[in-house]
Amino acid sequence: MKTVAWRVTGSVGLLSDAAESIVNLAAAMLALLMLSIAAKPPDENHHFGHDKAEYFSAAVEGVLIFIAAVLIIFSAVERLLHPRELDSVSVGVVISVLAAVVNGVVGMILIRAGRKYRSPTLVADGKHLWTDVVTSAGVVVAIILVLLTGWVLLDPIVALIVGANIIITGVRLIRGSTQGLMDITLPEEENTAIANILAGFTSDDVRFHGLRTRLSGSQRFAVVDMLVPGAWTVRRSHDLIEEVQASLEQAFPGIQIQIHLEPIEDPRAYGDFEVEVPIPSAPKE
Repeated sequence: MKTVAWRVTGSVGLLSDAAESIVNLAAAMLALLMLSIAAKPPDENHHFGHDKAEYFSAAVEGVLIFIAAVLIIFSAVERLLHPRELDSVSVGVVISVLAAVVNGVVGMILIRAGRKYRSPTLVADGKHLWTDVVTSAGVVVAIILVLLTGWVLLDPIVALIVGANIIITGVRLIRGSTQGLMDITLPEEENTAIANILAGFTSDDVRFHGLRTRLSGSQRFAVVDMLVPGAWTVRRSHDLIEEVQASLEQAFPGIQIQIHLEPIEDPRAYGDFEVEVPIPSAPKE
């Protein structure tokens, strides 16, 4: 629809909007493929599943955005050097507005689904569509101003602004995908919640340290050391581990927990990691 709007009017502003939407379409097709891969269960060669496939989608989308931005800026500079009047502006504006409404609805659905299923790909695609809606609104206003004032240079100026905004979006997407591939820790509020749950089990006989977390696609992982008296039986220690895991899984459905058991009397058990989530002391009675 936006490509039709550009062809009807000859506006490079609408061309920039159409180019971004074409990138969205290509990214959505890639996202569908990556989500299909990410949804596959663990197999012989991927014991922890395929969740990281989602991050490849965001990275490729970022690269596509950069390519679109270069084409938009090139077209805008060419129009600045060779300005021309726009054609059938009212028709082009109506078509662009209708396309923006569709993008807004789809973007909202994607963001809601992404948050529900903790999918970075769906959230990123939804936010990108909403950025597209804002871009469309700015382009439409600029086209109307061109019609009212006759200042045709406003059209390529808006296209340059759109190109710059698209580059910023691409940087954010690539940065987000890179962080995911580098096993970024869980959000601060989730780390704090996990630490508080562990603190609830802390006592003179039970301590926790070395809590580390990471995010992989929609999956969350946590590793922690649990220190108990060496005289405890395996059954007693195991029962406590099961209780701790159940509490964490209730608060964070689907989280993968690994608890390493150590004797509290052994000095080697206190070799803390250089980076970890601090666990509060046990609450006083």
